[in-house]
Amino acid sequence: MNQVTVIGSINLDRTLRVPQMAQSGATMHVKEVFTAGGGKGANQAIAASRLGATTHFIGAVGEDQEVSKMMLTLLEEADIDCTGIAQLPNQNTGQAFVIVTDSGDNMIYVHGGANMAFKPDHVTAHAKMLAASDFVVAQFETPFDCTAEAFRIARAHHRGTILNPAPATTDVPDDLLALTDIIVPNETEAEILTGIPVTDKDNMAQVAAKLHARGVATVLITLGSRGTFYSTQTTSGLIPALKVKAVDPTAAGDTFIGALSSVLHANQDNLVEAIKFSNRAAAITVQRFGAQPSIPYLREM
Repeated sequence: MNQVTVIGSINLDRTLRVPQMAQSGATMHVKEVFTAGGGKGANQAIAASRLGATTHFIGAVGEDQEVSKMMLTLLEEADIDCTGIAQLPNQNTGQAFVIVTDSGDNMIYVHGGANMAFKPDHVTAHAKMLAASDFVVAQFETPFDCTAEAFRIARAHHRGTILNPAPATTDVPDDLLALTDIIVPNETEAEILTGIPVTDKDNMAQVAAKLHARGVATVLITLGSRGTFYSTQTTSGLIPALKVKAVDPTAAGDTFIGALSSVLHANQDNLVEAIKFSNRAAAITVQRFGAQPSIPYLREM
């Protein structure tokens, strides 16, 4: 298995289970309220660790002692090296507010807090950690310049970089994409990145071509129940998802990315097998509620 460093977000998730999304101006009874660890970075790191990778984390929490201690404890209990996590004064730890319906749809609001407040010099201070990793993984819940610095260090030591462009934005710096070996958007994120709706394999190929032209060697588009589309410089294909009853899609994409980083070879010669493994992991996640509580362990695979 691989050594993985995740640079990313750490959030306390506050989840509401509701029958359906409320319309504007409406009041609705909530079926259940619960809190759990979350944040795309933390979710991806926990997935990588539970699925066999030696995992390190670079990020930040706030000075809100109860929340920050809870988040760090959850990561440490998942056997993640937390020496790269700073505690920032005058900041709160990130939080996400998640609404999940009976049909399995969700809506998420995120307050970045400390996740958006750390600086590139914090990343540089952990260059040895990045240089020793097989893959460096990042998302868009932390500053672009911090991610670019991490990817520059990884590239300088011939290490792989995996970018999850979420939450999606249209203003992704070209230099960041040029430092990205593998990009993993979902359908919505792929459309926001490229302006191309993802409706069929032709559209997916167009999205991939546009991202290849900006310097990304491998494009994976996660398609929920339809599976995963992949495109490299030499091949492409669509790998079906497993048929399961989804109750909560929260962290499914994060599980996929953590799983991928844990088993993919540096030269990507097992890409298809790694995608199938990651699809299986995500299929387990969507059958359970919550973000980190739903992420599977290797023994469950």
